[in-house]
Amino acid sequence: AQAAAPVDFTLPDLEGQPRSLSDYRGQWVLVNYWATWCPPCREELPELEIFHAESEGRAVVLGVNTENIELSPLKAFLEEQFVSYPVLIAGERLAPSERIGSVPGLPTSFLVSPQGTVVARQVGPVTADAIRAFIESYDQQPEG
Repeated sequence: AQAAAPVDFTLPDLEGQPRSLSDYRGQWVLVNYWATWCPPCREELPELEIFHAESEGRAVVLGVNTENIELSPLKAFLEEQFVSYPVLIAGERLAPSERIGSVPGLPTSFLVSPQGTVVARQVGPVTADAIRAFIESYDQQPEG
């Protein structure tokens, strides 16, 4: 087995509070880089919400907004879309410390294991079923 180093970043949430990826150690984390102007990002929001809501503390979605947008319209957009998972603010220019891998386009999602290592990356929309299936198959792999 490869011994990948745990990944981490810290960004402010919608209330301005710093949140770190490492705050969620022990859970699966789907880190989703997205923007409100991105049609495929908007299309996958319901799938991310379903995955987040059905994961019951075993997994969490962390949305990382990658655009220069005022807080008020962003909050209104998230409310209209019924997004309940945490959304962090990165802004348009993602610093290397704010991403856990290459983000060639939006949306880009990374699946981070409970140990804090990136185990998958998807460029383009993901589905709740696909995320769950990947986690199940990953969990069934023999150790070492």
